[in-house]
Parts: sequence; C-alpha cells; structure tokens
Amino acid sequence: MSNADLETKRIEVLKEVVPAITRLMILHHSSILPATVAEAVAAARALAVEPDIVEASYPDQFEQTFERAIGRGVNGMATMASPFLNFWRTQLIELATRHHLPSVWEAAAYVGDGGLLSYGPSFPDMFRRSAGYVAKILSGARPADLPVEQPIRFVLAVNLKTAKSLGIAIPPTLLARADEVIE
Repeated sequence: MSNADLETKRIEVLKEVVPAITRLMILHHSSILPATVAEAVAAARALAVEPDIVEASYPDQFEQTFERAIGRGVNGMATMASPFLNFWRTQLIELATRHHLPSVWEAAAYVGDGGLLSYGPSFPDMFRRSAGYVAKILSGARPADLPVEQPIRFVLAVNLKTAKSLGIAIPPTLLARADEVIE
C-alpha cells in the first residue's frame, strides 16, 4: 500500500466515524510530495468533503494555522505521515483537542497520546521484518540484490476517551475492525 493509498484510507476511516465532516484540514509538511497531497485531496472530494490543505512547517505557527482553518469552517483533520509532524504530535494533538477537531493520524502512538483515530503500518512488524534483511546482509547478501518490501500489517487504532470528549459514537463495525482500542 503506497503513502497515497494510506492517506486515502485514513480519510475514509475518519469520514466513516464522523459522517458530518464537510470541510477537512489536510495537515502536511513541506516534505510531502505534491502528488501525495493531490491524492488526499481527491480522496476527500470523492467523499463529498471539501479539502483544506494546510502546510505545517513551523511549530511557532501551529496555533495560528489551526485558528485560520477553524475560521474557514474546518470540522475535521487528517494529518499526513511525516517525521516532522510525528516529532510535534503532542502539540498537534493538543490543538486538535482544543479546537474539537475529530482527527486521524498515521500511527497508533498518536492515538495513545490522545488523537481520535489512526491507520497505518505496524511499525513493530516492520522492525521485526527488517531484522531479516540485516541477517541476510550479515550473511553476505548484497543489499542491492534484496527486494524492497512494503508493509504487510496495518493497524487501526481508536481512542474512546477522545471520542467521548468530542461527542462521537464510534460505529460498532469500526470497533470490531480496530486492532487497538484505548478506553
């Protein structure tokens, strides 16, 4: 599953949980490829949601960024996968909470920190699988001869405490599919 596919899936999951979302802040960092942002925009529009593309590159501007988006009528947030945004996740989750924005993130760690939802690759699974690569290289395999592998396990995480604070009832069908539920 490509990054663009994952961004699309995250938006679909958020819309499933909060069907009333009409304007979605798609938060990204400048390192995200324009084609990936375009896929997220297309995914939002396919779900009858108006995308509001917001670049977050300076932590001292996060507060104003959120306030401007809220002023434009944003009522949901999808955050694109980014090491920069991951580093600042605590502050971003706090802003989403303060502005009552249902949010979807790239990894379960965000949900553990108070984000509403996440959908993304299982990082522990990827780390375990990478050990096989290391073993092959240490046994003499040339790295250039090893195939590039995509993640094969994905994790859907839900924070019920955050859902309750936002007044959101998580559909039972989504809870049944969730790999991790925080209460």
